[in-house]
Amino acid sequence: MGIKPHACHRFDTAPVPAQVTGEAYAPGNDTLRIMALQDLSSNAQDYLKVIWGLHEWGSTPVQPSDLANRAHVRPSTVSGAVTRLVSGGYARHDPYGAIELTDKGEHYALAMVRRHRLLETFLVSALHYSWDEVHAEADALEHAASDMMIDRIDAMLGHPATDPHGDPIPRANGSLPAVAQTPLSTVPAGTSVSIERVSDEDPSLLRYLDAEGITIGTAVRVAAHDARSGAITLVPLPRLLAARTIGHASAPAASPSSGPKTAASSSQPVNLPASSADHIHVRIIGGHAADKDTVEEDIAGGDSAGESTAN
Repeated sequence: MGIKPHACHRFDTAPVPAQVTGEAYAPGNDTLRIMALQDLSSNAQDYLKVIWGLHEWGSTPVQPSDLANRAHVRPSTVSGAVTRLVSGGYARHDPYGAIELTDKGEHYALAMVRRHRLLETFLVSALHYSWDEVHAEADALEHAASDMMIDRIDAMLGHPATDPHGDPIPRANGSLPAVAQTPLSTVPAGTSVSIERVSDEDPSLLRYLDAEGITIGTAVRVAAHDARSGAITLVPLPRLLAARTIGHASAPAASPSSGPKTAASSSQPVNLPASSADHIHVRIIGGHAADKDTVEEDIAGGDSAGESTAN
């Protein structure tokens, strides 16, 4: 996402609407529905959303350099923007320290994330976009869509809990559905998992996974995990093996509508660098000690493993 130079958008003087003060922050209130996002410039909305997103996916504090890299702007531009967010009460930032959102800033950020992810879901469901195409489109549309349009989209889609990438969609009251939080990069070899979330920041990763038949809900086995480089090899589970593994999983069984799927293409190994594995979250569906021989057969046999299991 590229954020426009801040010289064209002054948001430090924008008034704070009465709806986002005091009781509006109480849990259970319909906070996101009544907030006036138009009181913030597009730039401010973008920065708040990006800061929140970095916190959501990251395990370390958000530094100004992280924000500059994600927003594709110069550090000096970020410095000025953060200063205005702080002066407006949307963020906290000590010199040379991390950036944190205030309660007010987080509520605005959640409102933007809700818009973005509902628009992505609408583009895939209604207009048949692919999951690698929707991020940039939603970035462009989220500032123009009215609150009424977002609410109508939410209702039309049946109030979805997650977007096409598995990311949780904030509810109108600001709460978030529970989603898988286990990074694929932390999963040991031999473990069977279901792909639950993939970051939408890298369209090339989304296209690669799609070409390999891997999408949200696909059941795979971590066939290898290189301790030095962090690279991971995945083997999509053949249908019957996936059912058997899920049946032996210690986690609660998934519902038929949200359970793991088998890959549509083949059982050929899929190789991912460590940087990509960090952007994928999974749900464990089988222990790494189980079916060790099957893992070795999958790596060696490719498609034949799936055919022999199916037979």
